[in-house]
Amino acid sequence: MSMKNPPHPGGIVMRQCIEPKGLDVTQAAQDLGIIRQTLLDVINEREKISSEMASRLSKAFGATPEAWLGMQKAYDLWQTQDHNSEIAVEQLAVA
Repeated sequence: MSMKNPPHPGGIVMRQCIEPKGLDVTQAAQDLGIIRQTLLDVINEREKISSEMASRLSKAFGATPEAWLGMQKAYDLWQTQDHNSEIAVEQLAVA
């Protein structure tokens, strides 16, 4: 069963990983080995968690890369279902 309206994982990174450790975005980005803008794009929900970012988050904050990617997948699927009726595709017949 899927979660209703799952949060974007970027918000989770900020609320459950960065803030509890007393880090600011600049320090967290340095610790992750990425530029500040990349981290801002993720936590402000403008970018998705990539497989590389999932590995970085896993090493820095815990949880597995699969867990981070799973959160992103759940969010993406929910967003797609929200406008599923706009996707005009019919089932193909088997030949």
